[in-house]
Amino acid sequence: MKVAVIGAGAAGMAAAITASASGEHEVLLFERQARVGKKLLATGNGRCNLSNRNADVSHYHGSDPSFAEPALQAFPVSQTLDFFHSLGLYTVTEPGGRVYPYSDQANSVVDVLRFALDRKNLTLYAGTEITGVKKQGGQFAIRSGGEVFRADRLIVACGGAAGTKLGGGLSGYQLLRSLGHHCTKLYPALVQLKTNDELVRSLKGVRANASLRLLLNDNLLASARGEVQFTEYGVSGPAVFDLSRAASTAPGSELHMNLLPDRSAEDLLSALCIRISRFPHLNCEDLLTGILHNRLGRVLLRAVGVPLNTPITALNWKQLSAVVELSRDFPLQVLGTMGFDGAQVTAGGICTQEFYPETLESRIVPGLYAAGEVLDVDGDCGGYNLQWAWSSGQLAGELRTKC
Repeated sequence: MKVAVIGAGAAGMAAAITASASGEHEVLLFERQARVGKKLLATGNGRCNLSNRNADVSHYHGSDPSFAEPALQAFPVSQTLDFFHSLGLYTVTEPGGRVYPYSDQANSVVDVLRFALDRKNLTLYAGTEITGVKKQGGQFAIRSGGEVFRADRLIVACGGAAGTKLGGGLSGYQLLRSLGHHCTKLYPALVQLKTNDELVRSLKGVRANASLRLLLNDNLLASARGEVQFTEYGVSGPAVFDLSRAASTAPGSELHMNLLPDRSAEDLLSALCIRISRFPHLNCEDLLTGILHNRLGRVLLRAVGVPLNTPITALNWKQLSAVVELSRDFPLQVLGTMGFDGAQVTAGGICTQEFYPETLESRIVPGLYAAGEVLDVDGDCGGYNLQWAWSSGQLAGELRTKC
């Protein structure tokens, strides 16, 4: 049987390797880019956070998050890591369950996958863009420019709209829609947020550990905790990424940051009073030194209207209380996200109710499968999206059928 796989990202490579494993099928793997795994090389800041030990359906989103469960159960993290270990990849698990290659290099993951693609019954067509697909006489006619390839089974794993500079696009959605499938609205997820506060621009490069709440009209949309990185346009970092999906779908939301989540208001107020008592010669610019990043502390003071050159002994109780309150609830109006160019993953996608979750075969077109980000499934920050890619790719590559 001839099997075609469109897309040589994480899900597509997993599908092609699985489909070719028995040697019974001839597999054609098409990739629009000149090289496979381009987006993989950029994940995890070049380290490739390839999975998470805690991956289960609770970390996934979409119209029906439970759709992901059969794939995650059929090919769980343990089995996926066994697969990579069998290819010679050493891995290490970091706090929070994040799994990285032991080399700390994303290219190690891509390289072992390239090795696995080198099989007699698997042909890679790199730099080949698929422009159309039709089902004709029980086969799929797959068009690339003036050339037509034919296959008995087709797996669409083109990825999503996120990361446009790394190859993200709309082709997978367009191909599946041409075959009768439908697509939900698409949003950027795991993406940086743009904010309106001019003070934030002076914090470019500052990092903080904070707890975050995203509110819309005082209603809690999402919460997260972890590292926040301030940028010239707003905020970034893992904790922000975890909120970004909700921010993308809720214009006008407001981000509230507790910059000292492990300290009570009383603890902080007591620490500030001790500083004033012991170091009365200091100015206010040093009030929060040793507690917060110096630049961040000074921004808080400016935000409550305290001149930095004011002697700390001149601070009144109301001003001290305002500093304490702002350190525990620093609000920023969210103007939007950095869009699909900056996003790591796409929220939304091809409607999952049109596929069998146990096989990932289309309910509409027999012999058609989909895997990875092109489907309406997206995960939290921390390796969950790549685990979905591996699990769904492997399940689709088994070519099971309900018929």
